[in-house]
Amino acid sequence: MCRSTSNHTWQHTPVKTFSTMSPNTQDPDDFHNINLPSNRTYLLENLLEIELPRMIYAKPQVLKPPRNDVLMMTPWFAPIVWEGTYNLEILNEQFKQRNVTVGLIIFAIKKYVVFLKNLLETAETYFMVGYKVNYYIFTDRPQEVPKVELKEGRKVVVLQMQNYSRWQEIVLRRMEMIHNFSQKQFINEVDYLVSVDIDMRFNDQVGVEILSDLFGTLHPGFYGAERQSFTYERRPASQAYVPHDEGDFYYAAAFFGGTVKEVYKLTKKCHEAIMVDKDNRIEAIWQEESHLNKYFIYHKPTKILSPEYVWDDNMGRPQILRKRRFLAVRKNHAAIRNK
Repeated sequence: MCRSTSNHTWQHTPVKTFSTMSPNTQDPDDFHNINLPSNRTYLLENLLEIELPRMIYAKPQVLKPPRNDVLMMTPWFAPIVWEGTYNLEILNEQFKQRNVTVGLIIFAIKKYVVFLKNLLETAETYFMVGYKVNYYIFTDRPQEVPKVELKEGRKVVVLQMQNYSRWQEIVLRRMEMIHNFSQKQFINEVDYLVSVDIDMRFNDQVGVEILSDLFGTLHPGFYGAERQSFTYERRPASQAYVPHDEGDFYYAAAFFGGTVKEVYKLTKKCHEAIMVDKDNRIEAIWQEESHLNKYFIYHKPTKILSPEYVWDDNMGRPQILRKRRFLAVRKNHAAIRNK
């Protein structure tokens, strides 16, 4: 069933939408086996060329890094995104020529649906401004999804899912749902996926500077901590187990993403590990966040977002934090969970 207004489209499953916006779409049945044309020369002759126009901007200074108060590059050459470390004008020129579409994944289950309106409204102000965006809303209450005025090229897609009695079970099912829909729907509609927590709001610009094959976000509670302090799963019986002498950073499950193919691989691996744990009657200490952190140790992200992209004002505002782009909203957990 679809309902349309002059500004946006609302889509409910089982309606399946296909988009011709992205040049990278493919048949979902061929997701695992990508066959290249026999004429490889054809591929070379038809590569998309990104050519920047004449632009005036400050010259990068090799001996004067833009930030000397934070780490800007990992040992595996993945950039860490902080305010002041990139030129968004250049990035926008590159990504707009690629005509990218971004999918924002939100789980609005049970009473958490009350946070959806604020999240969507702030996303329309700050998230991927000027780009095509599909808001993928997983919910057990489709009738409560609010109507929000959307800009051109942006739409809400409502995906109904089962409710669960325990909030921990709901959290663990996220990986399964993202994995399933990446294969049968997202791969045909968007180029990148961004998964975020619903009890948050956008507070400043979040644009294409975040996009990469696979990205995670430094957890605001652990970005300055040593690995021994990370709240990894420490029980060897769990598939999320991480020894005390391993780990680079502690990542927040509240904000991660990448290309559809990389997010598919991540969520597939995490879901399989969660199911093994379930069969063994064990649940990782921080549910899907524990499995996400295990995955990122052995599948290094190609880009890392600073705590600017997941912050809680209850933690103050350290000097290194020049922007607070994605903020936790005040809430009563007891009144929301399991309701």
